Amino acid sequence: MSAFRSGTRRRSVVSAAAVVAALAVTATACGPGDDEAGGDPKPTLSAPELDKSALDKLELPKDLPFSLDDLKKWKEGAWNDWDPEGWLKDAKEFINPIIEDLWDRERMGDAEEPERDVDEDEIDDEPAGDGSGEDEGVTDPTPPVVSAKPVATPYTSTAPAHGKVFMDTPKGQMVCSATAVKDPKNPGKSNLVATAGHCVHGGKGKGWFRNVVFVPGYNSKGLPDSQLEKAPKQDVLPHGVWWAQKAYTTDYWRTTGQERGGIGAQQDFAMLRVKAENGGGKSLEETVGAAVKVNFELPKVAGMSDLTARGYPAAPPFDGSKMNSCTSKPTRLTIDPEQPTMYRIGCTMTGGSSGGGWLARGSGGEDELYSVTSIGSVTATWLAGPRLGADAKKVFDEITK
Repeated sequence: MSAFRSGTRRRSVVSAAAVVAALAVTATACGPGDDEAGGDPKPTLSAPELDKSALDKLELPKDLPFSLDDLKKWKEGAWNDWDPEGWLKDAKEFINPIIEDLWDRERMGDAEEPERDVDEDEIDDEPAGDGSGEDEGVTDPTPPVVSAKPVATPYTSTAPAHGKVFMDTPKGQMVCSATAVKDPKNPGKSNLVATAGHCVHGGKGKGWFRNVVFVPGYNSKGLPDSQLEKAPKQDVLPHGVWWAQKAYTTDYWRTTGQERGGIGAQQDFAMLRVKAENGGGKSLEETVGAAVKVNFELPKVAGMSDLTARGYPAAPPFDGSKMNSCTSKPTRLTIDPEQPTMYRIGCTMTGGSSGGGWLARGSGGEDELYSVTSIGSVTATWLAGPRLGADAKKVFDEITK
């Protein structure tokens, strides 16, 4: 089944029920014992008659595929054509139809981590300034190294809001980390996920990624990577796969973000609104049993306690199979003095942890999200994430409309 949403305000939300009547992508039914044997069904296409009247009633983005043949091209990789004259015109809008069972465990295992490492020579470490306590434009000395520690299992109990994001990019399948967050307009029933902008959009001169999904509690039991493809499905995908129906990132990341050097990192933040692939009636928050509040208040770094960053590091010496964390008092990092200063902590997590949430206790005594992982050092000694202020709040407000 397909569900669509434009990445810009000028497009209307598409009625999922109407789209189901018009375009369909379905999976072959699982045979008895498929899950126990570790087998994931492969996606196949059905061929119902197109409901022209249903299509006419929808205000769809003009570049959507309008035939089952186009959907077949999409499934087989047409979304990977980034030529300016190619299909969907370089993904100017976020279009992410559900393709059931596309993200099987074999495909997830092939996903690679984005390259977001920064060479130490690119960071000008200077003293903390004049002692005024102001954060903007300041870079503190490199923080002490903190070794990443495995998160206790099962993740569904110890870190239920956290998981992985998988996406298709012009370079192939990629993987990030992410966190389920609260939706003030739907208390207790949020379908919102916070991650990094570079996990959903290529940055300056590029477009939106394809087939973006969130997998909460991925590999909840912390099984070795070698066992993930054949392990019982409920151990690896305890809450299933959730497709992004809607995605927003900051204008700053979209127009300035670059793969190397940290450019754009100070606003490297994105929000997703997700829907369960299996069409279940419960929200993400109800399903996983948790979501965290996002804090946009820009508290001064000097007054902050420890921050805990969680994610699934995938570059060596890690392999992406297990959730790790680092806890450290944040320091300050500035790349663009016109943007809010970043948080930086000592941490040995590597690529793949991008987008993972940075949490601390809020005034109410519960965990709140203050940042997401954006960049790290080539030597894997520190991570940095954006301080979430007015621009990040605009992204949040847009997705909660």
